[in-house]
Amino acid sequence: MRRHGAGVIGASGAAPPPGGVERAPSPANLDAERRRLAEAREQGVPWFLWGPYLAEREWGTVREDYSADGAAWDYFPHDHARSRAYRWGEDGLLGICDNRGLLCFALALWNEADPILKERPFGLTGAEGNHGEDVKEYYFFLDCTPSHSYMRALYKYPQRAFPYADLVAENRRRGRSDPEYELIDTGAFAENRYFDVDVEYAKAGPEDILIRITAANRGPASAPLHILPTLWFRNTWAWGYEDRRPELRAEIAAGPGAGVFRLLRATHDRLGAYWLACRGAPELLFTENETNGQRLWGVENSTPVVKDGINDAVVHGRREAARAGAGTKAAAHYAFRVASGGAERVELRLSSRRRDPPFADAEDVFAKRQAEADAFYQGFGPAEMSEDARRVQRQAFAGLLWSKQFYHYNVEAWLDGDPAGPPPPESRKRGRNADWRHLNNAEVISMPDTWEFPWYAAWDLAFHCIPLTLVDPEFAKRQLILLLREWYMHPNGQLPAYEWAFGDVNPPVHAWAAWRVYKIARRITGTADHAFLERVFHKLLLNFTWWVNRKDLQGRNVFQGGFLGLDNIGVFDRSQPLPTGGHLDQADGTAWMGMYCLNMLAIALELARVDRAYEDVATKFLEHFLYIAGALNNIGGGGIAMWDDQDEFFYDVLHRDGEQRRLEVRSVVGAIPLLAVETIEPALLEALPDFRERLEWFLAHRPHLAGLVSRWVEPGTGERRLFALARGHRMKRVLRRLLDPAEFLSDHGIRSLSRYHADHPYSLQVDGAVHMVAYEPGESSTGLFGGNSNWRGPVWFPINFLIIEALQRFHHYYGDDFRVECPTGSGTTLTLWEISQELSRRLTRIFLRGPDGRRPVFGAHEVRQFDPHWRDCVPFHEYFHGDTGAGLGASHQTGWTALVAKLLEQTGGR
Repeated sequence: MRRHGAGVIGASGAAPPPGGVERAPSPANLDAERRRLAEAREQGVPWFLWGPYLAEREWGTVREDYSADGAAWDYFPHDHARSRAYRWGEDGLLGICDNRGLLCFALALWNEADPILKERPFGLTGAEGNHGEDVKEYYFFLDCTPSHSYMRALYKYPQRAFPYADLVAENRRRGRSDPEYELIDTGAFAENRYFDVDVEYAKAGPEDILIRITAANRGPASAPLHILPTLWFRNTWAWGYEDRRPELRAEIAAGPGAGVFRLLRATHDRLGAYWLACRGAPELLFTENETNGQRLWGVENSTPVVKDGINDAVVHGRREAARAGAGTKAAAHYAFRVASGGAERVELRLSSRRRDPPFADAEDVFAKRQAEADAFYQGFGPAEMSEDARRVQRQAFAGLLWSKQFYHYNVEAWLDGDPAGPPPPESRKRGRNADWRHLNNAEVISMPDTWEFPWYAAWDLAFHCIPLTLVDPEFAKRQLILLLREWYMHPNGQLPAYEWAFGDVNPPVHAWAAWRVYKIARRITGTADHAFLERVFHKLLLNFTWWVNRKDLQGRNVFQGGFLGLDNIGVFDRSQPLPTGGHLDQADGTAWMGMYCLNMLAIALELARVDRAYEDVATKFLEHFLYIAGALNNIGGGGIAMWDDQDEFFYDVLHRDGEQRRLEVRSVVGAIPLLAVETIEPALLEALPDFRERLEWFLAHRPHLAGLVSRWVEPGTGERRLFALARGHRMKRVLRRLLDPAEFLSDHGIRSLSRYHADHPYSLQVDGAVHMVAYEPGESSTGLFGGNSNWRGPVWFPINFLIIEALQRFHHYYGDDFRVECPTGSGTTLTLWEISQELSRRLTRIFLRGPDGRRPVFGAHEVRQFDPHWRDCVPFHEYFHGDTGAGLGASHQTGWTALVAKLLEQTGGR
């Protein structure tokens, strides 16, 4: 029997059925946190004023780079970070700041062995790492509510001297075929000689934050630990625009009965006054957030004390490097000797009101906020979801929410230089981002990874918004709107890619994200936000037009686009002119545009329900989709089809010297056409007669394209229409490869490149040069795109997620009678819905503890697999080994990898 409506994820005109794919969390469990979100949304209560908006890394970023050659890593290295004032942002260890990045709080540590305070995570630059930039620390985001009413994170701090030089030297020595040399490999954690430093934040009110730092000694002997909670102002006064300097000043604490504590007052003309109360009697150290030019360049400092003054006072005993009483940076210095197996605690309170006594309600506030966080997250997923699956899901949400960062970058000011600074080299005005002078960003944005990628990326952000919508629909909507605003989007309609090259081209997934966010939010809130949908739709029209005008160079509905987010997947670096000459017709570029058309069609039809004027533009996107489908399949001749009848797969086509040839690389490029699929319900066609009439006319008068539309007549209901680039037979043939363990299907999802190429590398010889692609399930052996990512074998969450959704939309049309062998060669056939669930389970199993007690994400690290202090701290990597599921690339990319939270909501990890 056919089963219709069971898997409605992308179908236009149909609501998710009861018990179907979308489950609403229980409102009864969400009252406290949802009330805060509602207060912020409806009454303007500033619950979002403070949050984890402080980056883990500001050094080595493009915005801090004022060099002539664009060598950002070299211009502002880690060694400068403790001594040099940042121009555009700040960074710190597990810290917070206000939503303009004016006042910052973070943790600093010293074990009496390190040469410097631990004020920020350390990592390797792109040139130092054998696979590009890489953070070499262990920290984990364990909990976070969307209003940041409760946050918790963990940092593992070695008691031995941190091996800065060893990490740099050994990783430089290793080649691309070698594994990365990690902190745990250096022996820094031998004999468990480290501290687990647990940092918690709990809001008693929107501008009243309790802070608790607990350091546990996991080692066999007592060990010294200095904890320095640090409060400072971002330097906004040294650049020649304003000379008003904020101030931190010690104040006299209250008298008897208030308990012993130290008190700091922070005063800023834009932020107002805040007080930081520090329980106990720590020494208060002050300095200025000013550059130490004497240390860096041998020039006289502008102030007697400078940014690294507290470091020098504590680590080197230079008491004159800091001062008492006032400054723009201050720390409360706690010194402990922590017993083996013991713990020490530091408590603070940051508030816009002076509170005497400051800690009377601290325990109650922490207990209440923890209980509210537990209740909030209990509602996601089926009731039978395991404790381990809930832990993974909660940490995925936590990492996603901790990765909200204040991002500040005014390209025009950056290119021209500041009034108080030397003029930048003239070459900068013709170099990086010179065509993006209009871009002026100063907002809290969801980042891919606050250390490795502390800048937004357009297509990453689209995927972030899917799990974000589950916990905070309004923030997800604002993120999508933000990237379309005039101070982000280029006047020509292009979306900014990322700060290293805003003009790079990412896959056009913004419309897909907007449509999904709209539908998920409607399910969660019960409200259809047409205003949001209409707002993004109008700006997306500009972006769609940019794509058509800039990336369909010959007007054939066949698109280029460059690397399109898939980095090294191709035979060539697709973001550069081809070394062979000529040009590529890209199967993925063309398919992405087919998907874009269908996303815009779905949005236009939804808007047409309340405004019939949208029927016309819906027709435009329908027709454009059919023309793209015809071009992809070379209907009407005049080219070479990207579909290969012999291999039964889609390939890029190389045009060179009047000849065309397919590049037979079996990669997910050939699977992208599956993603362009949409259904239209008969009820919707009845409600929109003008659109239906135009559709029927077009199909009748374009018979060569009419065959691209499938119809199925449901008795008593009417015709359901299927629009897809790869339907029926071709869809089955592509799936035959995707579901083959010898090709794409791994135990942990769909690989980015077929395993076939392990024994059969693809080779293209042109003009004596050989270009080769081979299966590499782990890290990349090439330097393409810096060598810090790999699309030649590993499993990537974003494409897997889109494939899962596409299968569910196909199932909505074909129903249970349409079955496909899965895995290929097994003799077992499954419905497309069942295949989508199987792929979801394989992806979630990367993080879940298996029957053997192992999590595939940890790979061969036995300590992380079984030590009770490590095994439940789950990292969310950028991508995963194509054979083992081990985490690879950026280790805190809880941006798009947080999609696992959405998959767990659907499947429960079963």
